[in-house]
Amino acid sequence: PKNFGEASAGTIKADKWQSLITIYLPITLVSLWGAGTLHSSDEHPVYLRIILDHTMELVCAVYLACARTMTARRAEAYHSHITTYVRKLQKIHPTFSSFHIYDYLLLFGPAHSWWCFSFKHLIGILQ
Repeated sequence: PKNFGEASAGTIKADKWQSLITIYLPITLVSLWGAGTLHSSDEHPVYLRIILDHTMELVCAVYLACARTMTARRAEAYHSHITTYVRKLQKIHPTFSSFHIYDYLLLFGPAHSWWCFSFKHLIGILQ
C-alpha cells in the first residue's frame, strides 16, 4: 500500500509482505545505502553495507522458499542463504531460527502449498 506503516493502511497480508521483502525492500535499501549515496561519516556506509548484505541473504532465502517449484538445488540454496543470514544475525540482531524450513522444502515441496495458514497466522500475531 502507498501508506505502508500508517494505521490507515490496515493489516498487511502474507502476499503483500512477500512483495515488500522480495521487491520493494531491496530496491529501497540499495537506493538509500548503495554505492554513490552520501553518508554522515566514513564508518556509516560500512555499517549500512553490512546490514544491506545481511538483509539480501534473507531476501534470497524468502525468494527461494516462495518459488512455485522446488528442487534439491533450490532447497540447498535456501539453506545456504538462511544459514549465512542466521550466523550474521547473532552478531547484528537477536537470535532467530528458521532452519526447519529447509526440511519442509524437501519434504513438502514448494512453500506456497503448505505455509500459508501458519505464516498468515504468525504474521497476524506479530502485527
